[in-house]
Amino acid sequence: MTDTGTVLHGSCKHDQVNHLESEYGRDEKGLCISTNTVEGFFSLLKRGITGTYHHVGKQHLRRYLSEFDFRDNTRKITDGQRVITLIGKVAGKRLMYRYIVSE
Repeated sequence: MTDTGTVLHGSCKHDQVNHLESEYGRDEKGLCISTNTVEGFFSLLKRGITGTYHHVGKQHLRRYLSEFDFRDNTRKITDGQRVITLIGKVAGKRLMYRYIVSE
């Protein structure tokens, strides 16, 4: 489980590439190891913040990151499945304005 509460499906192999040696990706036993996924995620995050939200306060940064994490983790499912997943995550929870401004 990640910090934002999402479950990683399947097994993941974590490794690193050495940019100092001009290595930006490699194939290791049929598994492509690169930084493309994380760079794509941060590109979308940066574009979303500067293009849509324009400013993100420090006290709300966690919520924005959680939203982009959810979008990224559900990018391969249909909109209908995404809505069902979202409803399942918010069932029984209340978010009130006084809780948001008190953080």
